[in-house]
Amino acid sequence: MPIAKAWSVALLGIDGRVIEIEADLGGGLSRVTLVGLPDAGLREAKDRVRSAVRNSGQPWPEGKVTLGLSPANLPKVGSAYDLGIAAAVLAATGAVPATRLIGTVLLGELALDGRVRPVRGILPGLLAARTAGYARAVVPADSLVEAALVNGIDVAGAPHLRDLLAWLKNEAALVAPKPPEPATTPPVPDLADVVGQPEARWALEVAAAGGHHLLFTGPPGVGKTMLARRLPGLLPSLSPEESLEVTAVHSVDGSLSKSSPLVTVPPFVAPHHSISIAALIGGGSGLASPGAISRAHRGVLFLDEVCEFGGQRLESLRTVLEEGEVRIARVKGSITYPARFQLVLATNPCPCAPPKDADCVCSPTARRRYLGRLSGPLLDRVDLRVRLRPLSALSAHDTGTAERTETVRARVLEARERATRRWQEHGWRSNSEVPGPALRRQFGLPADATVLLDRALERGVLSGRGADRCLRIAWTLADLDGEPRPGAEQVGAALAFRERVAA
Repeated sequence: MPIAKAWSVALLGIDGRVIEIEADLGGGLSRVTLVGLPDAGLREAKDRVRSAVRNSGQPWPEGKVTLGLSPANLPKVGSAYDLGIAAAVLAATGAVPATRLIGTVLLGELALDGRVRPVRGILPGLLAARTAGYARAVVPADSLVEAALVNGIDVAGAPHLRDLLAWLKNEAALVAPKPPEPATTPPVPDLADVVGQPEARWALEVAAAGGHHLLFTGPPGVGKTMLARRLPGLLPSLSPEESLEVTAVHSVDGSLSKSSPLVTVPPFVAPHHSISIAALIGGGSGLASPGAISRAHRGVLFLDEVCEFGGQRLESLRTVLEEGEVRIARVKGSITYPARFQLVLATNPCPCAPPKDADCVCSPTARRRYLGRLSGPLLDRVDLRVRLRPLSALSAHDTGTAERTETVRARVLEARERATRRWQEHGWRSNSEVPGPALRRQFGLPADATVLLDRALERGVLSGRGADRCLRIAWTLADLDGEPRPGAEQVGAALAFRERVAA
C-alpha cells in the first residue's frame, strides 16, 4: 500500500510543534479517514482538499485514504494542514515526487478551486520549524510578508495548489519573498495636548521609566484617557526579540497588518468594560485563543471606567500581573500566552461623576461601594495612584509651554538605560521586573532611607508586596534623578504615590 509523508506545524499558544502528515492508500470502499485528534475545522479538510485536488487537474485516488497526523495525542486545530495533506496524498498516488517534501514544512488553507489561502500563526509556525531543523517552508503567497520576518529558513509562496505541484515536479519556481519594507511607526498623540495635570503627567513619566502600573481617579473630562493614550509614546521601542514575540501573539490572534506585520512599538489595547472574561484573559472553544491581555504584551493595557468591568474580570488579572503570563487550561490541553504589560486604570470617583465634587449627589456609602469594586489585592498591585482635579480655567495653563512627548521620552530612555545597565547581568529589563527579595538583600537600602517604609508597615497601611513595589518606584525615581541609589527622599516620594487614596 503506497504511503507518503509531508510536514506541517501545530500551534499551542505561540509555541509550535512540527506535525508529520501520513497518507496511506488502501483498498475497499472510497472514503477518507482523518486521525490524530483533529478539531471540527480540520475534519472538514478532507472535503476541501478533495475538491482542491480535482479542480487543480489531478484525480483523487479511488478506495480508502487514511490520513494520520502525528504526534497523535497532540490536538490539531485549524485549516493550516490542508496544503500538507494535499501534498501527501498526491505523493502517495505518484502524481508528484516526494523528494522536495523532505525537510519542507507546508502551511496553508485550500479553497475548493485550489487557491491557497492565508492562515493565522505563520510567524510562530516558521519559528518552530526553524528550531526543529527544517530548511524550507511553503506558505500562502499572501503571507510572504509575514513569513519573510523569519531568518534562517528558505520561504516560498504558493498562490495555487497547481503552483506547489509544479514546484514538487521541479517544473516551476514558487513566489519568492520581497525584501521587507521598513516598519511604519504609527503616529503617537503628543503629551503637550494635555492641559494642566502636572502631578498626573509626572506619574506617567515615572510609570514609563520603570514599567509601573498606574491608577487615575478623577471626574470625567479631566484628561485620564488622554494621558493613558500617550503612555506608549514615552516607552522605548521594542527590541528585535520583543518585536518577534509580540508579532507572534498578534499573528495567532489574526490582527497583523498585511503590509507591515512586524510590531516595533509597544501595543496599546483598550477593551470596553463589557468584554467577557474569555476575551480579556483568553479562551474559546478547543484550545484557547489569546485575549486582550496577551495582545497588550510588552505594551499598555488600558481599562477605562474600570469600576464598570465587574469584580470577576478584574480579579482575573491578579495572577497575571505578578507572573507576566496567563495559563489557560482546557479539556484538550493547557495553553500559555505571554502577558507582561503595563496596566493603566481610570475611574470616576463615584457613580454620578459630576464635573465638580460639590455637585455630587452620591452618599458616602454609595461612593465607597463604587470604589470598592477595586479590591484591595488588585490595588496592592498598582504602583502609582493619582487623583486628577478639574481645571479651573484654561487660561491658567499655557499649552505652548507644556513639555512635548519627545522631551519627556528622552528622560525616560535615560532612566531606562541606567536601569538596564544595573540589572543586565541578572536578566531584568526594568525596575518593575526586579523580585522583592533581590531588592531587599542584594540591593538593600540603608535603614535611614527605609524608615518611612518601616513605619508604614508597622501601622499596617502597607503590605509586604506594597513595600517591594515602593522600593521599585524609589529605584525609578533615583534613575530619573540620576542618582546611583535611592535615598530617603525617593523612598518618601514612592510611598506618597502608594498612599494616595482614590476617594
